[in-house]
Amino acid sequence: MPRLILLNKPYGVLPQFTDDQGRPTLAELVPVKGVYAAGRLDRDSEGLLALSDDGALIARIASPANKMPKTYWVQVEGVPTDEALEALRRGVTLKDGPTLPADVRRMEEPLSLWPRDPPVRYRAAIPTSWIALTIREGRNRQVRRMTAAVGFPTLRLIRWSIGDWTLDGLAPGQWREVPQPPATPDKGPRAPAPTGKRGSVKPRRTAALRSAPSRSRSR
Repeated sequence: MPRLILLNKPYGVLPQFTDDQGRPTLAELVPVKGVYAAGRLDRDSEGLLALSDDGALIARIASPANKMPKTYWVQVEGVPTDEALEALRRGVTLKDGPTLPADVRRMEEPLSLWPRDPPVRYRAAIPTSWIALTIREGRNRQVRRMTAAVGFPTLRLIRWSIGDWTLDGLAPGQWREVPQPPATPDKGPRAPAPTGKRGSVKPRRTAALRSAPSRSRSR
């Protein structure tokens, strides 16, 4: 029976099981043989990463051709204008071509968000804000390039969901095994936290990686 694992990947961990430079890898978090990451989540990004031992399932999750939605919580420099958000909804042109239209909305900082180590650099003169952004592609560093293209660089990037699977209940470094998905979970959850509803994003309270059990399955 194919295995499917959902992991809350912490900042600074490579989305692979080995590294010849001695950097933190998935091997320190997921002691399961034969599973591989379904797509990437860069070292400087956090959040949901799916792993499986089934090649067809990995392809189904990771392939841009399947257009499986992925929602990100994005802390950006500045406060995005209506025009910037509308540009993301229409699609922006990057060096490798135009993006597909995205779903985006403003959100309050999640109340139960875990601290990042190291923290995002604080600059008193420059405000920051959060958006929830859903894309159906998987280009290299796409979200960061999209927000930069509309004038609001990404400071912190957390993947909240892949299709119908979410981070809910997973502290950084924790994982759980879930059942094989049905046909095509391609609708995905709505991007969380619409404007003005502080607390409408409700992940369970989590702890930093250093206090989370990294070699045991989340219960």
